[in-house]
Amino acid sequence: MSDYLGSNLKLLCSHYRSIAEVCRKLVINRGQFNKYLSGQSRPTAHNLKRICDFFGVEAYELGLPSEQFAQLIGIRGDADQRTANDPLIELLQPLRASAGSLSRYCGYYFEYANCLSVPGYVLQSLVHLREERGNFLFERQERQEVSRADSGPAAEAGVRCRYLGAAFYLQDRLFLTDYESLTGNEMSQTILIPSFKSRITRLNGMKAGVSSGDRRTPACTRVVWEYLGTEINRVMAYRQVMLYERDDPRIDDDIRQRLASARVRDGLFEIE
Repeated sequence: MSDYLGSNLKLLCSHYRSIAEVCRKLVINRGQFNKYLSGQSRPTAHNLKRICDFFGVEAYELGLPSEQFAQLIGIRGDADQRTANDPLIELLQPLRASAGSLSRYCGYYFEYANCLSVPGYVLQSLVHLREERGNFLFERQERQEVSRADSGPAAEAGVRCRYLGAAFYLQDRLFLTDYESLTGNEMSQTILIPSFKSRITRLNGMKAGVSSGDRRTPACTRVVWEYLGTEINRVMAYRQVMLYERDDPRIDDDIRQRLASARVRDGLFEIE
């Protein structure tokens, strides 16, 4: 990072009531953050990413000369003003009131679901739920490649998908809506039952969407999210993202039971 880091951070902080408020929202020690502002210390890679995500800037931009950085922020400020009256943003604004309830769920998850496109298989995906400037966003990586217990790596090439979405917490339920960002031809919604335990392990829920096949058949499936942590080896995790046969020993019995357990009451499909 260049010598402009401190002055550029001060400019970003000037848009908030105080340095203390920024540190509180970032969950960074005030004394350590003051060292960043004075140029006595540089953020670690982890803290730098948190700072950039919070302020909505890129790491290299924090190293730009102060005048250039101020002009860049001014341009973005104009763009933010134009979106301030966006009817879609206004429509969703009330849902952000309870957004803080999602903080404890931030991190990485394996998602397990009955595959909508390939019946008889369990689709294991990788999800990252994060907070960004008061919003809770997530990314889900899918790879519809078939893996078999006796074949090692993926045996058949398939479709790769990347979903981007937003999460909301409403009346003791987690609502997650996303779209497929590579093709832009699909949306899905997931509803999860929260965990009321001190430690998050697995969350149950349902997902509704469409099959990626030619007929684009609407469908829904039970879904399980398995919490991995806030920091993981993404490469190793992504290697496990693929399709598994239901009796594959790498899908444990608890996951299989959760994906299969449901009941019908008064004509409605319910998760147990």
